[in-house]
Formats: sequence, C-alpha cells, structure tokens
Amino acid sequence: MDFRNTTHLDEVRLYEMFLRHTAPYRHERLTVRVRYSRSAAFSGACYYRTSRLLINLGRQNRYPYALSTHVARSQSNRTHWWRELYQLTLADAYQLALFVYLHELFHFLVKAAGRNTRRKEAMCDRFAARVLVDDYGCPLRTVDGRLVRRADWDFQDLAAFVGGAPRAAQFELPLLAAGG
Repeated sequence: MDFRNTTHLDEVRLYEMFLRHTAPYRHERLTVRVRYSRSAAFSGACYYRTSRLLINLGRQNRYPYALSTHVARSQSNRTHWWRELYQLTLADAYQLALFVYLHELFHFLVKAAGRNTRRKEAMCDRFAARVLVDDYGCPLRTVDGRLVRRADWDFQDLAAFVGGAPRAAQFELPLLAAGG
C-alpha cells in the first residue's frame, strides 16, 4: 500500500489500523491518502482505475462524533422507499478515518470482485460499521438514542459478496517506510 497522511494523526498508528482491517485482501496496488477536508466534516473517494482511496477529515470535528449511517434495511411502500438512519458513535479521529477508509475499501473490493458498483453505499457502511462495532466497541443507535439490535443492520454476507476480490497468499503487516 502506498500510504500518505498529512493530518495531525499518527501516521504509523493509522497505517497499521488500515492494514489490519484490509486483510485478507491484496493491497499492494492500493494508494491511500489521508488529508484534511476543505469544508466537510469528512468525505472519501474511490478511484477504480488508479486504485486510489482518498480519506478527508474535517479539522473542526468534535469527538465523540455521531456518524449517520445507512446500515438499516431499506423499507418501501407503493410509491417510494426509505432507510432509517442509525448513528455510529466514534471516539476519535482515528475511528472516523478508519470508517471512511473501510467504506471506500469496500467500494474498491466490489469492483475488484467484478460486481456491479452502483448503489452499494449501504453495503459499504455495513462493512465499515462491523469493524467499528466489533473491534472498537462503537455503539450504534437510532436517532432517538436507542441501541440498535445487530439483526436490524447486520444481515448480509459481505465477505461472500466480494469473494472474487484478490486475496493475499499470506498476510503480513508491512512496516511503513520512514517519511511516508
């Protein structure tokens, strides 16, 4: 992974967090840039052709940060569909950066697996939310503050969905070269 971080966050810690949660997928062609956003609280982008992921963080964000996600099941009636927003509470900028990275990584994995890349935002949010809930203990709540049951948001086999994405033969955590 070609990794660069121009924020105040510790580069080695961020790099190791990203790599730990990239396993078991191949990442040597991936270019990742973490930088400050011009105005938004956060944003991300995935450029398939160049295997480039951009993670942008707002300088003025306050933590804990309540991130609105699209992980809920969609609902519909005869005229339209909707999805309830659930809020994932992130403790710090590292967790926000990880969420955005994982969201964009899933976009990349969908393409690498040969899947249709359209309308995958909820799946990408679910992929990222799983890691933050399971590995970092981030609570997921309704907008009125109630904890969300796991069955209400974690209902897809996302690993199988991107099962065709290239995997590393053996995953090791490479060191970050000095100076980036």
